[in-house]
Amino acid sequence: MSDMKANRSDDAEKKAKEAADDRETRARVKDRESREQTPTSSEKSLTRKERDSVAEHGSLSALTVYSIILREGEDELQRPKISLWWSGVAAGIGISTSVIAEGIIRSNLGSDHPYLTLIESLGYTFGFVLVILCRLQLFTENTITVVLPVLADPTRNRFYCVARLWGVVLIANFIGTFLTAAISVHGGIFSADILVAILEISHHVAELTPAETFLRGIPSGFFIAALVWMLPSAKGAEVLVIVMFTWLIAAGGFTHVVAGSNEIFVLVLNGEMNIFTGFIDHILPVLIGNILGGTGLFAMLAYGQVHEEM
Repeated sequence: MSDMKANRSDDAEKKAKEAADDRETRARVKDRESREQTPTSSEKSLTRKERDSVAEHGSLSALTVYSIILREGEDELQRPKISLWWSGVAAGIGISTSVIAEGIIRSNLGSDHPYLTLIESLGYTFGFVLVILCRLQLFTENTITVVLPVLADPTRNRFYCVARLWGVVLIANFIGTFLTAAISVHGGIFSADILVAILEISHHVAELTPAETFLRGIPSGFFIAALVWMLPSAKGAEVLVIVMFTWLIAAGGFTHVVAGSNEIFVLVLNGEMNIFTGFIDHILPVLIGNILGGTGLFAMLAYGQVHEEM
C-alpha cells in the first residue's frame, strides 16, 4: 500500500513538473514574441496598419518554431497506441502514392525521355503532400518532432515513449506499404504499362548496395526534418515547400525508408527478391541513414541553435 502511494506521489510530482515546464516554455515564447512585436525606432513612424503588415510578413523566430514543434512532439508522445497504429498504417498506404504516381508518369513518358528523372520525380511528391497535410504518422517526420521533447527533458519515461512511438509507427508504416504493394502486384488495378514502370523504378532502388542506401538515406532524413522545421513558417505555402524538398529527394536519388519499402515489397511480392534480403540489405540501411540525418544531424542542430536562448 505504501509503495502504491509512493508511486502515485512520484507520478503526481512528475506531472506537476511537466506542467510547470510547459508553462515556463509558453511564458518564454510569449515574452520573446512580445519583444519582437514591440515597434523599433524606425517603425514608430508607421501607422498601426502598416506595423501590422510588417508583423504579418515577418518570419517566426527559431525559438518560436522550436516551441511549436516541441509542443507537437509532446502531444504525439501522449497519443494512444491504437491511434498511432491506424494513423501509421494510413501513412504507409498514403506514401505509396509516390511510387504509383512515378509509375504513371514513367509509363506515359517512356523510359527513353531525356528529362524522365526530373519530371518523374514530381510524382514522388504526391504521397508526401497527402501524408503531411492529412497529419498522418510518418516515421521520418518523428525523427525530429518527438526527439525535441527528449532533448529538452531527457528522462527515462520520455525515452520509453519515443521508443514506443517509433516502433508502433514504423511497423504500421510497413504494413501500409506492404498492403499497397500487394494490391499493385496482384490486385489487377493497374495496366501492364504502369506495373512495368513501377517494377523498373523498384529495380533502380534494389541495384544500390547497402552502403549506398545508407549514405543516401542521410540527406533524405535531413531534408524531411528540415521540412518539418519549415512548415510553421510556410504561411500558406506548405504544399510548395513539401513539393520542393521531396522532389529534391527523388531527383537526387536519395533514399527514404517508408517510400522505399514499398518499392522493395513490390519486388518481393513479384518473386524477384527474398524478404530477408530486402530488409537487411535495403530497408535497414536506409532506416539507419534516415535516423542519422533527421535526429543525429538536424534535430541536434535545431536544438543547439535555441538552447542558450531557452
